[in-house]
Amino acid sequence: MSAFSDPLRDAREKSGVLKCPFHGEDITMILRHGDVRQAAKDWQTFSSDAPFRVPIPSEEKVRSMRQLPIETNPPEHGDYRAIVEPFFARAKDPAVIAQVEALIDGLLTSVLARDSVEIVNEFALPVQSRALTYLLNVPASEGDIWISWGIHVFKVTGGEFKTGNVLEDYLHRKFDEAQANPGADFFSALTQATYRDRKLTREEMMGFANLAFAGGRDTIIHTVSCALGHLAEHPEALEYLRADPKRITLASEEFFRVFMPLNHIGRVCPVDTDVHGVPVKAGERISLAWASANFDATIFPAPHEVRLDRKPNPHLSFGFGPHLCLGAPHARLILRTLLRLCCERVKTITILQATQHVEREATFDRTLGYDALTVKLTALSSPPTQDHAPTSLEKL
Repeated sequence: MSAFSDPLRDAREKSGVLKCPFHGEDITMILRHGDVRQAAKDWQTFSSDAPFRVPIPSEEKVRSMRQLPIETNPPEHGDYRAIVEPFFARAKDPAVIAQVEALIDGLLTSVLARDSVEIVNEFALPVQSRALTYLLNVPASEGDIWISWGIHVFKVTGGEFKTGNVLEDYLHRKFDEAQANPGADFFSALTQATYRDRKLTREEMMGFANLAFAGGRDTIIHTVSCALGHLAEHPEALEYLRADPKRITLASEEFFRVFMPLNHIGRVCPVDTDVHGVPVKAGERISLAWASANFDATIFPAPHEVRLDRKPNPHLSFGFGPHLCLGAPHARLILRTLLRLCCERVKTITILQATQHVEREATFDRTLGYDALTVKLTALSSPPTQDHAPTSLEKL
């Protein structure tokens, strides 16, 4: 059972664009790798200065503030981004790296002692939520609150929206606490931050925090779940990585390419624009179809094969251009640590039950990972040896 699909292949190869309705709005999708990269850099033509309209569908009904810095253009974007970059850079801090390793190691110890574990909710969600506490430098107990929100901040199973009031109420409380008793955490830093020689407004603080919680949540959860599902369905892949853990870096990038949770992201055309032969009126949206671009056969030979030795691998799972994902180092840390510890501790992963996740749009369906994935993990009886690593590079 494949955890991914490529429903836009024909349109990508034929014309490179596809006009599709999303929640009643016709949006022109840009599908080819080179075209997506070019559009991602061209913020004058394809603008992010569009509150609530960068995500697809738009989110004006589920949040009350502009997400920062993603819903701004240069040069404002760069000034906003610089405010939070130090916290996202913590993913490269040895102390944070050690915390993430201890977290995943502890969770593996727990699941290896069980007859089964549901990966999406009982493993990937705790990994994502608790690892985020280290990045934001807040008490680990906050992770339990975030776990209680479920996989999506704004969506429930089936794709329909739920309001973000729980998140917004929580963020207001944290900013109130930080202003009354500031510390070294993410919320306190925002209450003390300045933007162009003035203090941030509460709305701006909320915009940063809203994106920090909503932006990378289901993406990390899905990628972790899909990677473990792949290792279960392809035990030779785990053995391939175990034989030489240096292969994990390339393998993780291939998992990010193939198991891209975010189908696309929106941009608004400020003036009438021709998008590869499709007219787009001023104020209408186009989408940068990251997932489609990741399967462009002109860039990725045999794109539907999971090649753990793929190099080069210029995937767009973390975006491109000025809006390159701030959370990319954090996501890489989590996945690479998980793969390494699986090589060191896990002998086999057996799928007991799986429910695929399918995004159903008006003109196509896209398979994307799992709504639920129940597996049994068995432990290695002794540490792996690496003195007879294969020299050939397999397709896994």
